[in-house]
Amino acid sequence: MQIGTYKSSVGRIPDETIELVLASTDIVDLVSSYLPLKRAGSAFKANCPFHNEKTPSFTVNPARQSYHCFGCGAGGSAIGFVMEYENLPFPDAVKKLATRAGVVIQEEAHDPQADQRRRRKSRLLELHNGTAKFMHEQLMSSPEAQHARDYLKSRGYGRGMAERWLVGWMPNNPNTYLDWARSSKFTGRELCDSGIAMKKDAGGLYVRFRDRLMFPIHNDYGDIIAFSGRQLREDPRSGKYINSPETPLFKKSKVFFALDKARRSMTKDKFALLCEGQIDVIACHEAGITSAIATLGTACTPDHARLLKRYTSDVVLCFDSDNAGFKAADKAFAIMSAEGMNLRMVAMPEGEDPDSLMKSQGTETFRNLVDHSRDYFEVKLEHEISKRDLTSVRERAALANELAVLVAHVDDKMTKDALINQVSTRLEIGVEELRSGVVRAEKQKGKTQFYETRQQARDAQEQDNLPKALPTPINGSVSYLCHLALTSQEAQDWLGEQLESLSDPLASLPGGSILRHILSRSPDPTKPAAVQTFIGSMREEDQLALRGTLAQDAPANPVRAAEETTAMLVSTHFQNKEAAIRARLREPNLAAEEMIRLMNEAKDLQEILKNLQQRFIR
Repeated sequence: MQIGTYKSSVGRIPDETIELVLASTDIVDLVSSYLPLKRAGSAFKANCPFHNEKTPSFTVNPARQSYHCFGCGAGGSAIGFVMEYENLPFPDAVKKLATRAGVVIQEEAHDPQADQRRRRKSRLLELHNGTAKFMHEQLMSSPEAQHARDYLKSRGYGRGMAERWLVGWMPNNPNTYLDWARSSKFTGRELCDSGIAMKKDAGGLYVRFRDRLMFPIHNDYGDIIAFSGRQLREDPRSGKYINSPETPLFKKSKVFFALDKARRSMTKDKFALLCEGQIDVIACHEAGITSAIATLGTACTPDHARLLKRYTSDVVLCFDSDNAGFKAADKAFAIMSAEGMNLRMVAMPEGEDPDSLMKSQGTETFRNLVDHSRDYFEVKLEHEISKRDLTSVRERAALANELAVLVAHVDDKMTKDALINQVSTRLEIGVEELRSGVVRAEKQKGKTQFYETRQQARDAQEQDNLPKALPTPINGSVSYLCHLALTSQEAQDWLGEQLESLSDPLASLPGGSILRHILSRSPDPTKPAAVQTFIGSMREEDQLALRGTLAQDAPANPVRAAEETTAMLVSTHFQNKEAAIRARLREPNLAAEEMIRLMNEAKDLQEILKNLQQRFIR
């Protein structure tokens, strides 16, 4: 995602308001509320949340109130971080930070199309929140929902749990909900866009969820974006659980149930407890095990792994101990190991899930199992060995091949070697033989990933109506002068005095217009919020060109650095001009008059180069 959308938004939110929001937000406090930061000198570091890495290259600079990743190039202000991390448009990110800082936003006239998109998303969020409250009230007070309340009671849950999780009940009669939606001024188009309803072929609307216990699904920062409904009366024509379809708000491959509640505990406990269903997650949280989450009707995906890695690199799997549970665990292991994550597994008794186990044997029994979870591969090996006849050479070879495919997904080489040794010892097969199987699996995995990546690229291209912005090309010396002008008032003042002398060189150098714009606007380098607001007002391409500028170290003497860089830049400019003239003078059949003119120009340039230092004000 490109984060530079300030320019298209400043017509709606005044620069003064943006600067006030940034000045009222400490970027270290903000970023540390999303991921753990460690001090590194005068800055703070973490593994980048925007790409997969093992060595921290993501830096937060409190002095400049900016962040920058030296690995993937992501960077910007507090507003840019919220935009990229939460996938929010600019105005929503500003408003989120404004609410956090207690700043009131006064909006100006704005672009109608941009406002329409923002309003549509806002309306969908309003619809989901309103629907959740409607269904919760139905569960708590409707006589027709007595069987839903009885079901919760049979599972050991009462009013308190229902209120904490905003559990609801969707009436069996669709008109009850549709009447509420109409009275709340929601349109049929909005109901269909949300996935709560669908159009009937014969006209009218069909409500997707009926007579179901309803669980709101939140994104990782707390907005309700979808629902999951549990069947209360057995119906073979419908699944036990059904979730909202994918919508502009909800992509199930990128959402965990209860991540909004679990993310702080994950950072503190240093692991995520990945369960199979919502009820198990709720049971864990109600018992004080608050790092529990679950996927939503889908196996783990790379997007899931990357999202989870923002908070922790350690995952404890809590799946059923049957073959289906291990199949799901294998998928999770393959996906998450490829992202450099470490997986353990809870040894659940057969036929038990977290909810049933805590109900029958108590919370401490389950907590003890979580505390004594073991490396996934160790548990996997024990399970397979107990289920197979390993006296059969063919069966042993088949198992070795299956395990080689899993090992091939492991990202860390040392871990991969350790697993190869572990499997070869337990199965009594040669290490090199197993290693060859892993290599074959890696090659096959590479081919599969190639086609998947190519298809993903095609899908992304189809979804993207607009081309992504590319950074404005910028000369290295020009970029450094931009850095000095944005970080030192003295250097900015000195460069402003040289603007006339710099005019010709900047006109011929890539990115020269960016430096001219900085010097003409003169944002106050002593106020990080003013600098970040100024950068945010530029074209997206220019923002990208400056993305790493504020991440550079400041020189001890900024004015001296500006003088030396400027002298070098201007000198290079005039040397290039002189070289071009000499090249012209070597052309055959050059007219005498043109030759004299060029020779005089070359002489003037030599004089300029000789007296270059005197061209700059001291």
